[in-house]
Amino acid sequence: MTLNVKVEEKAEKTILHLEGRLDAISAPTLDQKLMDLMRQKRKKILLDFSQVDYLSSAGMRLLLSFTKQLKHQEGRLTSYAMNEEVLEIIRMAGFDRILNIFSNEEDAFKSSSD
Repeated sequence: MTLNVKVEEKAEKTILHLEGRLDAISAPTLDQKLMDLMRQKRKKILLDFSQVDYLSSAGMRLLLSFTKQLKHQEGRLTSYAMNEEVLEIIRMAGFDRILNIFSNEEDAFKSSSD
């Protein structure tokens, strides 16, 4: 299964609605979208994980990399609406202490306004 990415602009923030699996095969799709947004100087990017059913180590590396890159540019990558399985993978890797993760869009949106 591939990863579909729908881009939405909302109040100076960019929301990427993800659908499918974020793994080694699909990670380059998200990587390209995020690189494009960074080239456009977008600093507040939210990832909607509500339709993501699998996250691999390649996907986690991508999230970590862009979290750090945006932080260096005084930006923020925020993820929200992860299902319990995806969230458990992130917790087991200890990435929940590094990544900006929220349960819903409203909380993620407020957080990225800080």
